[in-house]
Amino acid sequence: MNKNFVEELKWRGMLAQIMPGTEEYLNENIVSAYLGTDPTADSLHIGHLCGVMMLRHLQHCGHKPIALVGGATGMIGDPSGKNLERNLLDETTLRHNQECIKRQLAKFLDFESDAPNRAELVNNYDWMKDFSFLDFAREVGKHITVNYMMAKDSVQQRLNGTARDGLSFTEFTYQLLQGYDFLHLYRSHGVRLQLGGNDQWGNMTTGTELIRRTLGSEAEPAFALTCPLITKADGKKFGKTESGNIWLDPKRTSPYRFYQFWLNTGDEEAERYIKIFTSLDRETIETLVEEHKQDPGRRMLQKRLAEEVTVMVHSQADLDAAIEASNILFGKATKEGLQKLDEQTFLDVFDGVPHYEITADKLNRPVVELFTQDADIFPSKGEMRKMVQGGGVSLNKEKLQAFDRIITTEDLIAGKYLLVQKGKKNYFLLTVKA
Repeated sequence: MNKNFVEELKWRGMLAQIMPGTEEYLNENIVSAYLGTDPTADSLHIGHLCGVMMLRHLQHCGHKPIALVGGATGMIGDPSGKNLERNLLDETTLRHNQECIKRQLAKFLDFESDAPNRAELVNNYDWMKDFSFLDFAREVGKHITVNYMMAKDSVQQRLNGTARDGLSFTEFTYQLLQGYDFLHLYRSHGVRLQLGGNDQWGNMTTGTELIRRTLGSEAEPAFALTCPLITKADGKKFGKTESGNIWLDPKRTSPYRFYQFWLNTGDEEAERYIKIFTSLDRETIETLVEEHKQDPGRRMLQKRLAEEVTVMVHSQADLDAAIEASNILFGKATKEGLQKLDEQTFLDVFDGVPHYEITADKLNRPVVELFTQDADIFPSKGEMRKMVQGGGVSLNKEKLQAFDRIITTEDLIAGKYLLVQKGKKNYFLLTVKA
């Protein structure tokens, strides 16, 4: 027997709003449901993950997920929750972004099996590209009044002064376009449910209303269900750091930095996130939460959360590499271990440590000159000599045996870095410029 999808979302803290009758319909039918993402970048970020996990749980509960990539709506931009209009993207960029997003979604959803509820990917550009403005006005516009559209919160917020430039007609039509997506998928794919973030509720109910007004009250009903917008414990937007979004693409956010994001969550956040962003069952999570409360210092909850999400988004090998990289600052790392790191991970690990740049002509000199004159790691040669003799200085994770040894290109990590450790915790990074 399939699990109850709505109950699954409830205990995970993933249910915000739901139309009456949705749960009953899901319990009585195998339901096709869709969730849309505008391909405004060539990667999803962790702000998209709650919606993606909704599709994943939907499929695990026996229903059919349809991931919609908004090639058409992505050309316009959704005003919901935004103060400024988006930049419009061209078709070539959107198609590229779509393919990248599909590859990422394939890690969460089954697109390839013969199961009747295998996932599908659709692009609304395919049914909108030949839809003329006149056809759209006749077939869609006549069913939804301006009064109805104006009443939506997303529209009101933009009209009442929170936005600098008001609301363009282009964005005003967004809810009709999204509503038509639902109508089209209702007809072509038998979709009866739309999923989305809670900021989408207005657009989603426009879709159910369009279906009702177009097909009549005798038609099978359509439903909408939203997840809450995930925030941090301080109420700030989830997934944002000082350096920007945490992306799923390893080229944008290294698996090490991705792993560290989850590892560094607070206790309250980790307890919420492990329910939302993993597929672990209720019993396992409740056991983990209790074990964590017994000894919070071990950070068992954060570690398991970071492990599960990193493997799901990247791979076991990426997780192993991330853990190994994480141990470098605190564990018994070796020069060989440093050499194995890719350059981005190496830089991520030592992000924030004092950083010096030197030119290549400074090499082939005694290390004491390098570390006192070219980089002020030590205030004097005497202090460095004393610390080296006491075994308190390491170069590339190897004890420096002589304060006057010559530094050559052979010492460089990745052909351009020197990692200096002074005492147990003080690191310095030197980059050698050609």
